[in-house]
Amino acid sequence: MEGFRKIMTLLWKIWFLILSTLLIITIGVFWTFPLALSPKTFPLAYKGIRLWAILIFYGLGFRLELNKNQDLEKNQPYIFISNHTSILDIMLMAILHKNHPIVFVGKDELAKLPIFGPIYRKICITVDRSDTKSRTRVFKLAKERISQGSSIVIFPEGGIPDDESIILEDFLEGAFMIAISTKVPIVIYSIKGVKEMFPWSWTRGYPGKVCVNLIDIIPTEHLSLRDKSEVKEKSYKLIYDDLIN
Repeated sequence: MEGFRKIMTLLWKIWFLILSTLLIITIGVFWTFPLALSPKTFPLAYKGIRLWAILIFYGLGFRLELNKNQDLEKNQPYIFISNHTSILDIMLMAILHKNHPIVFVGKDELAKLPIFGPIYRKICITVDRSDTKSRTRVFKLAKERISQGSSIVIFPEGGIPDDESIILEDFLEGAFMIAISTKVPIVIYSIKGVKEMFPWSWTRGYPGKVCVNLIDIIPTEHLSLRDKSEVKEKSYKLIYDDLIN
């Protein structure tokens, strides 16, 4: 029985690769990439990003439950942060924000992939966290995209933890420095269930309901960079506490 389950999970993961590739070639190459070349048409490119995310998420059999006690303002840019445990977190961020075109801050390694790489460079701000110049470039580009009306998604853990027993890695300061420097509110989410349902392993995982909680929105207009550590610690505690409850 265990062997059969692993085979079915493997076939499910292969279906993910097939579906993702087909959608990258169709939606990515012929819709998202050309429209992402200009800031004026990026909102239209973002519709393609959302469609890609929706088709993959629901095409894999997942369901979404969103819990929130606050609403986002339609024309307000935000910095969106959450815990990061799976590639599905990226899709969730796009699905959640119909009215807020988002730009991801992500690792520059992905920009080297064939077909996907050029698209990735246009819809994301790439960063090499070991390079000071690269990190400085992220702040500049993030401010530009915010001034153009986009919101920014940053996973402050800096990546997906290799150790699945870790509930939440320590946060980096980049997201909070950008938010405070641009006076953009920080929206704090927790994502539950994805770590178990869609891990990196080829033989583990299953479709199910993913729970996303909008925990808080932190205004930054009255903050200075001296407050970044306090805001970082508060955000970490809010997400950690929500994950363990």
